[in-house]
This record gives sequence, C-alpha cells and structure tokens, in this order.
Amino acid sequence: MSKILIDFLKGFPMLTTEEVNVIAENTTVKELKKGTLLLKEGQIAKSCYSVLKGCIREYYIIEGDEKTTAFFTEGHAVTSFTSYINQTPSNHYLICVEDTTLTVSNQNLEKEMCDRLPRLESIIRIEVEKNTGKAQDDFAEFRISSPEQRYLNLIETRPDLINRIAQHQIASYIGVTPESLSRLRKRMAKKQ
Repeated sequence: MSKILIDFLKGFPMLTTEEVNVIAENTTVKELKKGTLLLKEGQIAKSCYSVLKGCIREYYIIEGDEKTTAFFTEGHAVTSFTSYINQTPSNHYLICVEDTTLTVSNQNLEKEMCDRLPRLESIIRIEVEKNTGKAQDDFAEFRISSPEQRYLNLIETRPDLINRIAQHQIASYIGVTPESLSRLRKRMAKKQ
C-alpha cells in the first residue's frame, strides 16, 4: 500500500482503520508526468481521480484560446462530473500541470466498494455535498469580483498556486490577459 494514499485516507477521520485498509488495498494509484492529458473535449469520462500530489488544470478551448476554469491540487477530487455521471462527452480538458500522483476510480469500483463498506456511500455523499457547496460559494465569489479581487482571493485562499502555475494560466483563470496580470501585479507591488 502506498504511504501517500494511506496518509490521504487518514485525512478522513470518519473512516475506521479497517475501512482505510480496505479502500487502500482496492485503490489504483498512478504517477503521471507533467503534460499528461487525462481527458479531452468530446471524450466520455470513464474515471474519477483524487489528487494525492501535484496539480491538474481544467480548461476549455474557446475560439482557439485556452480558458482555464479550475486547478485541482492535493486532496481534490477531479473528473468531468457531468460526463462521468451521465456518460456524455466532456466539454473541457483535464491536464497535469505538474508531475502528479493520483488515485483512479470508476463507477464499477465505487459501487463495489460501497457494497463492501456500506457506510462509504454516506461518507462520499457528505464529501460531495461539502465540495459542491464550496464550489457554489467560490463560483458566486468569482462572478461578483473584479480581476484584482480574484487575484487577491487566489493569493489568500490558494497561495501555493502562484508559484506552481504558469502566469498565463493564472491570468486566464482570473479572466485577464497575461499583460493585464503583469500590470495588476505591478500596481499591487507599488501599493505595498
């Protein structure tokens, strides 16, 4: 069993040691290189992942330009959920922006594990509800914020991303051009 996986599972205090061991024994862990594409637009998502180490970027291609919409780092679950649940083509891409270690699951394995560990279904539901609520709050905050507020929020809530992610991808994420981000950063530096 992978130590990184055991440490990740121990982050869910509601799981017993026995449940952690059963999940770990049945979980596939993969190490992927930076640049590995997990999902392309038009593909049907067959897998669901949890990031143990590294970073995955979600993006769309709009009129030939990549538009970054999310970064998934340690502890985040990631897939094209609509595609995964409904088995319909994805409308976005998922790519590793760093060497990444992740768990790989699918609907059959999830069902098998929930049958084996009946409490697991309610634990997963609670985690999904928490993550959905956070995503909803983050989306609302993003929609009502200016690019400068978005950047400040990113620095405050996810400071690790500033040094891990290419600046043009951060610019795309907050909805500005790389040049605008550079000017924004200069203005902020002068204020300090």
